[in-house]
Amino acid sequence: MIVSILKLAVSFFSYLLNISMKFCIWYFVVTSIVFICSCSAPSAIRKKNITFDAQHKLQLDVYSPKRVDSPQPVFVFIHGGRWNSGKKSQYKFLGRRMAAKGVVTVVPDYRLSPRTNYRGATTDVAMALKWTKEHINEYGGDESSIYIAGHSAGGHLAALVSVDNFYFDSLDISSPVSGTILIDAFGLDMFSFLSDEELKKHKTYYAMFGREPEKWKDGSPIFHLNENMKPFLMFVGTKTYPVIYEGNKEFFEALKKYQPLANPIIEMKKKHIPMMLQFYNSKNRGYDEILRFLTRSERR
Repeated sequence: MIVSILKLAVSFFSYLLNISMKFCIWYFVVTSIVFICSCSAPSAIRKKNITFDAQHKLQLDVYSPKRVDSPQPVFVFIHGGRWNSGKKSQYKFLGRRMAAKGVVTVVPDYRLSPRTNYRGATTDVAMALKWTKEHINEYGGDESSIYIAGHSAGGHLAALVSVDNFYFDSLDISSPVSGTILIDAFGLDMFSFLSDEELKKHKTYYAMFGREPEKWKDGSPIFHLNENMKPFLMFVGTKTYPVIYEGNKEFFEALKKYQPLANPIIEMKKKHIPMMLQFYNSKNRGYDEILRFLTRSERR
């Protein structure tokens, strides 16, 4: 009976979308695997839709290990989406898996373009970190061990809030960041990107960074590197967009001037989106690298 229903469903979608039966079956199998992997993810306690900025109606989700005997390190993840899309609920898989590995995880939303610009979005991230510092002990987290991470545009925001003191100074707090993890980050040098006339620009970039070169520099983490920065861990895909690959390499070279012993960039044979999707697999190498980074940084 179930097999008949599945065959009927596949036939219907094949007719509806005017595509081959072979593709329909492939699509059904792939989406089923993703769904099963999501459902079978290790259990964790999720507290969702916690308001951290009432003025802008911003919320975050917290994922905690089911059993916490002592305060655990904290992982704050900033989603990507070209600064104009994405939401925290898309990253439940990451929060659950990190929590299952003993790391309290926070995933906030932030204002997107064109609602705000890079300063507004980065301030939102700083606000989320401020909330984390003040409340994460209630969820089993160690407020003295907070790490921020981000993929793509989220990597840009994670890097910028980590190196530009403006954002925490404006909140009248010291930086709570113990380390920064970048996953195929985009926008580490928006000045060079927006100044290159040969590169195709999406209107979102100008909505986010304006058209004044001084703002491009102000919004570029590479121009705010300093000797007081906490350690970085960087992942980049060898098959990602060339501007991302080259941008990460240039950022790392600039970083080494301040941190000669910086962790080498971890290169993976993946494209941009798979650099994030790989974390669906609980046994992915990326988790081991992140946990090792958290442990190593704690000993410094």
